[in-house]
Amino acid sequence: MQMDERKKKILRAIIQDYIVTAEPIGSRTIARKFDLGISPATIRNEMSDLEVLGLIEQPYTSAGRIPSDAGYRYYVDCLMVEEELSGEEKEIIERETTRRINEIQEVITHTSKLLSQLTSLTSIVLGPLKGTSAFGQIHFLPYQPGQAIMVMVKDNGVVENHIVDIGFNVTAEELQRVAAVLNQKMRGQSLKTVKKGLLQEIYSELTKQHHLLDKALEMLAVILDGCEEKEQVYLGGTLNMLNQPEFRNLDRVKTLFRFFEEDESLKKLLQPTHEGLNVTIGGENIFKEFHDCSVISATYRIDEETIGAIGVLGPTRMNYSKAMAIVDFMTRMISENLTRGCKR
Repeated sequence: MQMDERKKKILRAIIQDYIVTAEPIGSRTIARKFDLGISPATIRNEMSDLEVLGLIEQPYTSAGRIPSDAGYRYYVDCLMVEEELSGEEKEIIERETTRRINEIQEVITHTSKLLSQLTSLTSIVLGPLKGTSAFGQIHFLPYQPGQAIMVMVKDNGVVENHIVDIGFNVTAEELQRVAAVLNQKMRGQSLKTVKKGLLQEIYSELTKQHHLLDKALEMLAVILDGCEEKEQVYLGGTLNMLNQPEFRNLDRVKTLFRFFEEDESLKKLLQPTHEGLNVTIGGENIFKEFHDCSVISATYRIDEETIGAIGVLGPTRMNYSKAMAIVDFMTRMISENLTRGCKR
């Protein structure tokens, strides 16, 4: 879409004003608030052209104009000036993601809270896929008579704890022998790609532990339960929606909050379409419930492997430049810290 510089300046002014005020804006207000060097009559004519192009619209008769979804899209793609985070904001993100790097789940949980606080929007964070990361090591900790805690560490830093029944006659030394077999055979293997041949090898080794065989196989079954790919969904700042004038209608809020309970739908809402930052505006969203919302998202990685995604959800009238800068910087920091943490 080709537009001259005057139309671009007017469209930018309309969008920037509406982001702040949530009120339609007219030509006289634009002339007064923005030093464009043109008269209200000229602005009015240009606004008529922008409306024909589908970039702005009139919400009701005798009102000013507001941006359309297409207007926001043109703004994000062509007009928006990328915002640089302040040193203080970068320091907060670096500090909060780095100090929690020892446990990936804690990083992800805290990310959802931090992201919503910094953007004043609702955050959606997808935790790592189970089954995609490789097996690291397993060991057992005494728990109570007849039970032990099986600690499984994956190579992406995820730690899973399971209480397992071991019976009353199994010693700590015997448990460690089982752990040694599992570690030897499975280390470096992706849980979802464990082959039948490898399972046969594990079975053959475990048969040497005669009276432990049944218990050992039960433990292996617990481990392989992790093969099912499930992402955990974390929401932060859902009440931030109530601060937006677009969502003060009770029925509208109920619809949104019902949707927030559907993990699978939230995953689809955050599903990236390409590498880097993804910005989905209004009617571009696959669910009609969010046709008056926008989603900004990006994936985070360990080395070159994508393991999850973070994003923010808010009205189409959001501060795109600020939100995009925060999501981008936070994603890069999480990826760098998780990669560094897994190499320690």
